Amino acid sequence: MMSRKSKAEVIAAVRERYWKAKKTQKSQILDELVATTGYNRKYAINLLRHEKRKTSHKKPGRKKVYRGDVVKILEQIWEWSGYICSKRLQPFMGEFIDRLEACGELVLSEEHKAALLRMSPATMDRCLKECRYRTKKHGLSTTKPGSLLKSQIQVRIFTPWDEEHVGFMEVDLVAHCGETTVGTYLHTLCATDLATGWTECLALPAKTQEETMKAIDMLRARLPFPLLGIDSDNGTEFINGLLLRYCQQHQINFTRCRPYQKNDQAHIEQKNWSVVRKAVGYDRFESQEMLDQLRSLYEDMHLFVNFFQPVMKLVGKTVVDHKTHRIHDRAKTPYQRVLDSDQVDPAIKEKLTSMYNSLNPVGLWKSIQAARARILKIDRLGSF
Repeated sequence: MMSRKSKAEVIAAVRERYWKAKKTQKSQILDELVATTGYNRKYAINLLRHEKRKTSHKKPGRKKVYRGDVVKILEQIWEWSGYICSKRLQPFMGEFIDRLEACGELVLSEEHKAALLRMSPATMDRCLKECRYRTKKHGLSTTKPGSLLKSQIQVRIFTPWDEEHVGFMEVDLVAHCGETTVGTYLHTLCATDLATGWTECLALPAKTQEETMKAIDMLRARLPFPLLGIDSDNGTEFINGLLLRYCQQHQINFTRCRPYQKNDQAHIEQKNWSVVRKAVGYDRFESQEMLDQLRSLYEDMHLFVNFFQPVMKLVGKTVVDHKTHRIHDRAKTPYQRVLDSDQVDPAIKEKLTSMYNSLNPVGLWKSIQAARARILKIDRLGSF
């Protein structure tokens, strides 16, 4: 019995003679070929008519340009950046690499550095595809409508605020209740500035009016710029006389969103996930020890998120063929946006720049991971 290779050699030898032969001769050549190889007559005709092209196991498309060490370096930088999306990472890549090199965390050849800076967001996505991960776990909503003082606190729809003015912030509480809202558990006050994206997180021992007001007071002290306004949901922890009087006393514009309209607070809802949930998840936290660990974690995140996490702002929308296309500006860190603002005092900018030059993003990232590991350990011990 002939091997496949031998049959291919016979067909190659006969093909040219078959092409030049007349009809009667072609019939004889086919009879001989079918008898020799055992092929079906129609299959033999097809093989003789069409020269077999060399088969290739390569994938279609262009040859890969970025592979090997460049991809490994990109994966490491992506981890140190907090696993942000490529559309945020790519505009920030040059500055982030410079900061890593200045801190001695990264040493790159000119070739590798040029390759990383040349990558498009889509190329980064392809290179990072294998090491990406996603979580689909979701938590519970603990917001209960507060009926008191609603008439005194203005509903903001498309806002009478100047959202381009630094100091107007959306605020919300994130519940660390696990799978049940029974009992007392910790919360996180999350606040984000609409103009710059500057974000702060503060851990609360309970969801009370007093603790919420204390957290707002701490927020004012932590911000590098004056707090001009807060916009909250309709929960009783915000809609109460205590916080209203506090805002009136300190001349803080206090507004609320429409009930059951989460999109009114789209900025802070997004931060609840990208900052708080990605850091601590959806488990239940109750103890004083856990509260201390959360506060320690948020001290590092305050620096990492605002100085090394670029954000994109929606600058416009277009509708084409009944489809809405969103237009975003170039990704910048909240720190960069504060520096670009002409509404922030130059002395504050100088202080922030000095702080930025003293920071090591890898050191902050490792400290955040260590704090998360301690929280996870305490949570596991508490579950037994």
